[in-house]
Amino acid sequence: MSQTTFFASRLARTCTLVLIFGAALAIRLYDLTDLPLDFHPTRQLVSIIKARGLYYKTEPEGIPTWELKTGRRFAKLKADVEPVVFEQLVAFTYRFTGEQLWVARVYASLFWLIGGIFLFLLAREFVSFEGALVSTTYYLIFPYAIIGSRSFQPDPVMVMLVLAFWRIFSRWIRFPSWINTLLAGLLGGLAIFIKFSAVFFVIGGALGLVLSRFTLRDLLRNVQVWGIALLGALPASIYLVYGIFIRGDLASQFKGRFVPALLLSPYNYLQWETKASIAAGGIFIMLALLGFFLSNDRQLRIFLYGLWGSYILYGLVFDYHIATHGYYHLPLIPIVGLALAPLGEWFFARITEATPQRWTRSTVYVILIFGLFSVLWDVRNQMKAVDYRPEAARWAEIGAQFDDEERVIALTQDYGSRLEYWGWRSFASWPYVGDAGYANIRAGVFTFDDLFNRYSSKMSYFLVTDFEEFDKQSQLKERLFNSYPVYLEGDGYLIFDLKNPIQEAPNGS
Repeated sequence: MSQTTFFASRLARTCTLVLIFGAALAIRLYDLTDLPLDFHPTRQLVSIIKARGLYYKTEPEGIPTWELKTGRRFAKLKADVEPVVFEQLVAFTYRFTGEQLWVARVYASLFWLIGGIFLFLLAREFVSFEGALVSTTYYLIFPYAIIGSRSFQPDPVMVMLVLAFWRIFSRWIRFPSWINTLLAGLLGGLAIFIKFSAVFFVIGGALGLVLSRFTLRDLLRNVQVWGIALLGALPASIYLVYGIFIRGDLASQFKGRFVPALLLSPYNYLQWETKASIAAGGIFIMLALLGFFLSNDRQLRIFLYGLWGSYILYGLVFDYHIATHGYYHLPLIPIVGLALAPLGEWFFARITEATPQRWTRSTVYVILIFGLFSVLWDVRNQMKAVDYRPEAARWAEIGAQFDDEERVIALTQDYGSRLEYWGWRSFASWPYVGDAGYANIRAGVFTFDDLFNRYSSKMSYFLVTDFEEFDKQSQLKERLFNSYPVYLEGDGYLIFDLKNPIQEAPNGS
């Protein structure tokens, strides 16, 4: 390990870490009470509705009985793909704070920051303080990481646990005690239990680390390796058996994650690249890959091979979601961060050589702080640009337009989850253009007439709130305006009366 001494004193290093982690926490707590609609709201609302249902099971005082029953019912309608661990934690906290959506945002932010501690400690095993600092700063301060790590979904928890596993597993390689064996197995198992896709990064990271020190034959003979593997597989295996064979609905949730036809689609790979670039930054991905040529640590290089390989395999298995769901790339951020460590070490070594005087070194400090402030200020402006708080009242107003017994189909945001949470109504959802394309990819081609008849049959009203999507569906727009009267129009919504279609005028009249 090279000894770069840009931050020469312990005090300077401590102050730098406090500054980075403090700034990372502060920006995540900014605009804390805004509604969580800024990052993949469809996925976040699933967890939000589930957490409310779990909280309502405790029958808190002051909430009407009909709300308690409705909240629990809506929670049951949401599929349980992953165990509801994060949701249980938030629901438990609601007992002390009341139903406050910012609770999940605080927890998610803390999970991500804890992951940053493990990333720093892991990187420090391979590179200098400065190299580890570059890795951690990127992980904590990259704009997409800031926004994504505030989201209420399993991913921030999963990333934290994966990073903790990498760190403990790295220590196990150096100090193969049974305590480290137990910790590594439990952390890897918990990461996979929280979200099954973590298996790629747990196994990929483990293989990258062990193959740099041991032969495959040695691994197969190592009892502790088998202990880690058993502990890592056990929690998720129990949940899979329960979900598939006892609860019976989990198998259906995995359908459609892998679409063989997309493996041969160049356009899908371009979409994958676009999502990866947004999530991790195309130029940072490039610099991270160049870091291979700067690393003198063989173990780090093989470890990175394992991590990059696990990400590629992960994307090939989830070939539809990797190209359409940005949050599927959140695990890429710590991989890129770790791969930037050799480059960061090299950069600070050159800066140290070029700034022997105290005043020149101080100038570099100022420049670095300016860069940090600039990124944080841009993210702050992005958060401030949109205020989602009025959305709650608007969805409550829309929900109030319908009686419980009325059957409604809706082209609305997030497949009706906003209506369920703030409007207390659950309607059938009209598919988006992307849903139709997805069905066609999976050989489910259908005509518009078939689709409309299937969805609108026995429905009383058609609600439209997503007008951007409505404009994309010209056939639907033409059918509704030409065939059905507008029952009600308000701020951000349009309701068509399907019970009383417009009668065509007789010939000659």
